Amino acid sequence: MTQTTATVQLTADVICIRGGDMLLIERAWPPYEGLFALPGGYVDPGETSRAAAVRELREETGVRIAEDDLVLVGVYDRPDRDPRGRFVSVAYMATVPDDTTAQAGDDAAAVRWTPLATFHDALAFDHSQIVADARHLLAGGNDPGEH
Repeated sequence: MTQTTATVQLTADVICIRGGDMLLIERAWPPYEGLFALPGGYVDPGETSRAAAVRELREETGVRIAEDDLVLVGVYDRPDRDPRGRFVSVAYMATVPDDTTAQAGDDAAAVRWTPLATFHDALAFDHSQIVADARHLLAGGNDPGEH
């Protein structure tokens, strides 16, 4: 029996909520350049997914949160979720004060706050599913689990 292995990259994504809005970034690089996505990115060596989520949110939007502010939304591991290869993402949600501002940095061409409850646009990767799962959790639903 031949065993096939693949390199798996670990990433972390954040749904950052301010009032009834969530924070999105416009991707500055391929894949999905020009499309909106959740802030997030690679988990660096020696870093937890929580630490990566906090760092990526800060680097891409300037928004600062603590690791304890993060609530797990789910683990997203569908093999075809990223055209660059095999990526598994741990997605978190965090609520920030109503006066929180954001500005594009690092890999973001722009940032925008958009209403969470009425959001139906397609996002890069599988981020629309992550948003749907976060809304489910906010509505009092059970943990959506793994994807």
